[in-house]
Amino acid sequence: MNRPVQGDLMNDWDQHLGLRILEASRDQVVAEYDAGPRHHQPYGIVHGGVHCTVVETVCSTGAGMDAASRGCGVVGLENHTSFVRAVRTGRITIRAKPVTRGRRVQLWEATARDEEGRVVSTGRVRLLCIEQGADLAGERLGTGGGS
Repeated sequence: MNRPVQGDLMNDWDQHLGLRILEASRDQVVAEYDAGPRHHQPYGIVHGGVHCTVVETVCSTGAGMDAASRGCGVVGLENHTSFVRAVRTGRITIRAKPVTRGRRVQLWEATARDEEGRVVSTGRVRLLCIEQGADLAGERLGTGGGS
């Protein structure tokens, strides 16, 4: 697929970062962004929070697609992201795949690579599957626009 996936997969935060989801299924999610000054920390390299954000987004997207097939949503319980190689500019591609998909908990793993195929960051996100209508931060899941 050569064009970004459109629709409810992206939120304002992801769009602000310029993250584009290229492929999304319950088995794999692929996204990319063009690293530049808006992603930098004071030393001029991509901020670790950006790496954490894109890992969380791709893992949550895939887990959410899997859970939706059972009428559920997902929320992150844990995000462990490692920063492997500093990067300043260029296209970063992130690929996420499930490690395990249980009825209540999923574990997804993501790897981000630069244009030369070098690993920039890796991460694992553990997600809780929750039923539609369950209370989530004072709102019912599926009724307040949250995901």
